[in-house]
Amino acid sequence: MARMKFLCDAERCIECNGCVTACKNENEVPWGVNRRRVVTINDGVIGAEKSISVACMHCSDAPCMAVCPVDCFYRTDDGVVLHDKDLCIGCGYCFYACPFGAPQFPQAGAFGLRGKMDKCTFCAGGPEADRSEAEFKKYGRNRLAEGKLPACAEMCSTKALLGGDGDTIAEIYRQRATTRGKGSEVWGWGTAYGPGKPGAQPPAGAKS
Repeated sequence: MARMKFLCDAERCIECNGCVTACKNENEVPWGVNRRRVVTINDGVIGAEKSISVACMHCSDAPCMAVCPVDCFYRTDDGVVLHDKDLCIGCGYCFYACPFGAPQFPQAGAFGLRGKMDKCTFCAGGPEADRSEAEFKKYGRNRLAEGKLPACAEMCSTKALLGGDGDTIAEIYRQRATTRGKGSEVWGWGTAYGPGKPGAQPPAGAKS
């Protein structure tokens, strides 16, 4: 059985925010709510700056599920952690429990005045009927029911953000980590184009 997961390759992320835009556009996310965001570590430090795309990681042992007082969270057969907005009371416990800050609220206010919680659904919709108007209105597009991957991962121009079966994306990342070089060769230009061709690295030992 598949276990759907996200993985962001910090060596490839260029902080373009294409994943953020794709998520908002595909799911018509309300203003002020960001299901996905790009976080930059060591911002401005030359040689140490890294960016990663962060959203709900659909944890195997999700802390949000453990603390929700009304049990509005549930896990699908694919391992995607979803929630039922009809049950959510907007208490905010999930927000405090989540280490990734995934749960979002449409209103900024005192305890109990936040509105219904919203978060990344891995483009898997919600408890309503698949691809129904009610599902789209509450949770966004159900791309998994269409046989597609999440819009954020498909839109990533450098393929830094991977989404899909956990074993498959782990194998992709393992191959990247064991074969890529340093500097611009991290992108694999030499492998893609060959030495001496436009966009490629010069042959080893060649003088520029």
